[in-house]
Amino acid sequence: MSDLAWVSQSCTLPTEERPLRVAEWDALFSERLTSLSRPQPLRLRPDLADGEGVEERVRALVERESGCCSFFTFTATPGEDLISLDISVNPAHEAVLDALAARTAASQEWR
Repeated sequence: MSDLAWVSQSCTLPTEERPLRVAEWDALFSERLTSLSRPQPLRLRPDLADGEGVEERVRALVERESGCCSFFTFTATPGEDLISLDISVNPAHEAVLDALAARTAASQEWR
């Protein structure tokens, strides 16, 4: 999914920066993803292996993503050796969540 056509038009991140942000998410998921679930159509839950600096990395990425894509709602919940990241969207952005879910699932195949 190297084509970024799925990125929402309501994203305010400059176009030239979008591949870099996608690469940050891809790297996080390929390095840290332990499980992925879709508890509801408008909600995705990747669980990430914790480690030194991981929570800070997740929180920084979520903060920057929230700044340009206000349709996302992120909740990072640290647990024992795990960070659960709840990602939700409104109904108008379900296709964006679908694309993110597909990218995230593909990261498990890269491992």
